[in-house]
Amino acid sequence: MAYEDTGRAMAHSLILEERAKLTVTGVEEVESFDEDRIELRTVKGRLTITGEGLHIGRLSLETGELSAEGTLTDLQYEDSVPGQGGFWSRLFG
Repeated sequence: MAYEDTGRAMAHSLILEERAKLTVTGVEEVESFDEDRIELRTVKGRLTITGEGLHIGRLSLETGELSAEGTLTDLQYEDSVPGQGGFWSRLFG
């Protein structure tokens, strides 16, 4: 059974340990990743994680949890507002 089927909202949190280990909850999708950047869609917006030597240690989209390790240098959110249209409406909106 998928997490969303329970009717409960997924909680979102970040736990950063020594700038070397990050645990994120509320992850809906991993959009892209490489050793310098991980881009996620979370229940609170798009999250971009940058650093060096990044790798994903654990990922469970069923529970919405992700663990990443490496040297973290930046965490940046981009708010996503549901129902705001597609690319063209954002461009000309």
